[in-house]
Amino acid sequence: MTSANMRLTTQRQIILEELAKVSSHPTANEVYDMVRKRLPRIGLGTIYRNLELMAESGMIQKLEIGGNQKRFDATTIPHHHVRCAACGCVRDVHIQPLRQLDTMAAEASGYQISGHNIEFSGYCRDCLEKRRSPAHNIDH
Repeated sequence: MTSANMRLTTQRQIILEELAKVSSHPTANEVYDMVRKRLPRIGLGTIYRNLELMAESGMIQKLEIGGNQKRFDATTIPHHHVRCAACGCVRDVHIQPLRQLDTMAAEASGYQISGHNIEFSGYCRDCLEKRRSPAHNIDH
């Protein structure tokens, strides 16, 4: 199913709108908390099902690389992500995707490559500050 032939129900529209408001790549539980403010009677299962269907259709992006929980992104154009190794937050990395990687992977594997996902890991500013703070460096 592609986004062109997926029916945009009121629930899906609100999920999409709420997801587009944030750059934090929320988990399904976080999307649920956001959507419940507008649809108080919606169930967590409904959120999960709609997120999966929307991701399968290409309407949104599902991030499953690294980390423990799937995260969702309203931005569907190819881009990369960075995940904090300490707190797990995920952000977009605004660099040009390297299309030649698909060609290189195809040549090395014999596969017909349909795309790739790159996730960088490191420490966000907040976690770096915490690591540098005197309270964090106290010897016990």
